[in-house]
Amino acid sequence: MNPVSLEKKTAERRDGEPPMPIAEFEAAVRAVGPERYHDLHPFHHMLHGGKLNKGQVQAWALNRFCYQSAVPRKDAALVSRAYDRELRREWTHRILDHDGFLPGEEGGIERWLVLTDGLGLDRDYVISRRGALPATIFAVEAYVTFVREQPLTIAVASSLTELFAPKIHKERIAGMLENYSFIDDKVMAYFKRRLMQAPRDADFALNYILKNARTREEQQACIDAVRFKCNVLWAQLDALYHAYVDGHIPPGAFRPES
Repeated sequence: MNPVSLEKKTAERRDGEPPMPIAEFEAAVRAVGPERYHDLHPFHHMLHGGKLNKGQVQAWALNRFCYQSAVPRKDAALVSRAYDRELRREWTHRILDHDGFLPGEEGGIERWLVLTDGLGLDRDYVISRRGALPATIFAVEAYVTFVREQPLTIAVASSLTELFAPKIHKERIAGMLENYSFIDDKVMAYFKRRLMQAPRDADFALNYILKNARTREEQQACIDAVRFKCNVLWAQLDALYHAYVDGHIPPGAFRPES
């Protein structure tokens, strides 16, 4: 399958141009974060700045679980398409990082459920996704579908919001521990672990696309894939803001008590 840019007009304008030099390509990928990453979103600033009540934080954690639980599914979809054994080996550990694989090492999904437990949410209810916002489900499943259907190098590129993640995790740990009496060190374990995991994962994925995106069109499609992933994350916060800040909670969605 030929790579397909998410921004057709941009790709068409660049058709026939020589590939960007590696340093320029990497800089273009990294430039997406300061422009589009969800640490710029108003809901993010409210969450980390202590401006939400407990019910609003519960709504964020419950909806974000939908994304966390989808990560190993999208990674499994990618692995199933990879003929490169090195890529399969490297990418498989992402599944185990989230799903867990040893006693005492339960994985990121379990650590996220420790967070929702600590916030007073029923675990079965969280796992069921029954209270999640419709827009959350649509955004998350769009990401899984993207990774399953796009050319492999472009699918790998979509993970590269991990380049920008350590900063937001540090802000989240410090801000939430400082500003919310109902948050303690134990429930922040997910983010502390990702401070170590995300840079390792991002380094591999970045090196992979720098090596394997060989045409200008492929390079542009990789940049567009990072933008797409930023849009997935941004859309989830848009939905949370609309429902739990502006007060337009859709039927069937979680309704906090406070």
